[in-house]
This record gives sequence, structure tokens and C-alpha cells, in this order.
Amino acid sequence: MSVDSGTVVLVTGGTGLVGKAIQHIIETDDKCPDEKWIFISSKDADLTNAEQTKLLFERHKPTHVIHLAAMVGGLFRNLKYNLDFLRLNLQINDNILQTSYLFGVKKVVSCLSTCIFPDKTSYPIDETMVHSGPPHDSNFGYSYAKRMIDIQNRAYNQQHNCNFTAVIPTNVFGAHDNFSIEDGHVLPGLMHKIYIAKKNKTPFTVWGTGSPLRQFIYSLDLARLFIWTLREYNETDPIILSVDESDEISIKQAAEMIAEAMDFKGEIVYDASKADGQFKKTASNTKLRKYLPDLKFTPIKQAIKETCDWFVTNYEAARK
Repeated sequence: MSVDSGTVVLVTGGTGLVGKAIQHIIETDDKCPDEKWIFISSKDADLTNAEQTKLLFERHKPTHVIHLAAMVGGLFRNLKYNLDFLRLNLQINDNILQTSYLFGVKKVVSCLSTCIFPDKTSYPIDETMVHSGPPHDSNFGYSYAKRMIDIQNRAYNQQHNCNFTAVIPTNVFGAHDNFSIEDGHVLPGLMHKIYIAKKNKTPFTVWGTGSPLRQFIYSLDLARLFIWTLREYNETDPIILSVDESDEISIKQAAEMIAEAMDFKGEIVYDASKADGQFKKTASNTKLRKYLPDLKFTPIKQAIKETCDWFVTNYEAARK
């Protein structure tokens, strides 16, 4: 296929958790012959730089973009660097959307997060509530930068008729995650901690009380939904990509599942002196279910086991 004859999908942040999952699905069970997929990382271009972003688009001439690139981190990294999260993500997002418009890209799907929703809100949260109050203090920089993607999508659609949209996944995990104990998200951080605790025969310490509730979505399930969104979803308004409300579990339950998956027989300790973050962020997937009523998600225990197995097998090379 020549670049001119079909669809060219550029995936920014293509070597991260979600990008790798999309690549896996495209290469194994969802390849369309008239689609060319290009997965790029920060090594290919500095997306905070408008000129480098334009050069990237000139090189690959994408017809479609999945925009995953972002400065990301867990609770403790967000608390330290709110300004950096705000400025760098605003720059990246503006460059991608403006360059997509200038190059006539047919569709852009950007990635938001449930952590951008108002801190004080009713549950479950849905797509109409993104801007209905300030986000949690812990990550306001990242949250406001991500919220602006939705504002920009609407403005590009209104002024230029661009087909720009966004998805809002709940807590994603899987192979190729960042397993850093300091800067990673909760599940990969716990997996790394338990790996060390098992190796050193020490207790497994969970930061916080273990009581907060989360909806976790397996990266391979999310990847399939990203591909569906790119091909089939044509609203400008964002869509929440989440497991059902009934699939929400506590951090304590997640820690116990990880302990089981990694065959950890030692003591589990909860350090209540560490911050819990938001108690819950329950999201409604009613809109998604209207489009895909029969959608099946990978069972959480199976997904955690597969991720733990990947991490143990790839420990030396894994981001941590």
C-alpha cells in the first residue's frame, strides 16, 4: 500500500502503555489492509516544539491521529510538578491539534483521564460533567491541560469542521506500563513493590489505607476500544471508556489480587501516613454501552495475572 492510497494512522506516545497495546492488537487481530500504522515516541520528535511537530507530520503525512503523548505520572509526582504538567501538556496538545488541522488530518482521537473530573461531584461521573467544577488539588495542572483538549476539539469543530474527539479511560494497566514505585500509577507500582518484597522476604507495604475505589481497565481492552473509536465513533463530545460500575474494586482488593498473582505469601502492611488521593472516581460507561451493548472485558484477575507475568519476565527491560 502506498501512503497516498489508504489511511495513515499516526500514534503519538506510541511506545507507552496504551500505544504498545494498540500496536499489539493491530498486529495480531485487528489489521485492516488499507491502514498503515505509525507508532512514534519522544525520540522521534519533541511535541512541545511546533516546528518539530510539523516536520513529523510532513514526514509521515497522517490521515488520522491517535494522540496519547503526554507528561504523565502518579499521585506523588503530580503533587510535586503541577506547573510542569500544565505547561508541557498544553504545549503538546496545542501543537498536535493545530498541526493536524493545518495538514488536513481527517480525524484525531485524544486521550483524557477520569482524574480530570471535578473533585466534589456526584457519582457516577459521566461525559457531561468534565467542566462542572475544579479538579482535585493533587493534579490540577494535568487536569486543566487535559480538559482544554475537549474545549479545543469543540472549537476546531465549530470553526473549521474538524473531526476531533477524545476518549476518557479509567485507570489503565498492562504490559509496558511504568512500574516505578515513586512515579508510576497504583497497580504497576504495587506489582514492583511486591516483586521486591518477595525477593527480599520483607513485608509488602501499600501506601495509604487501601480503601479508595477504582475502575481498572486492561490495556488490551482499551486498545480495542481506541481502534473502535477511531473507525466508528463520530461525536466531538468525549466518550468514557471504562469497565462497568459493578467492576470497581478497592486498592486493598487490587493488592490482594497482585499478591495472589505473584504467589506472595508474606505480610501485607497498609501505611496510613501516606496520602490516599481521591476516595473514588466511579465513572458511568452508559454511553459506551449504548454503542457496544455486548462488549466483554477481560476479567480483572486474569488481566492482573497476565500483567504480573509480563513484568516478571521482562523485569530488567521494564520501565521502573
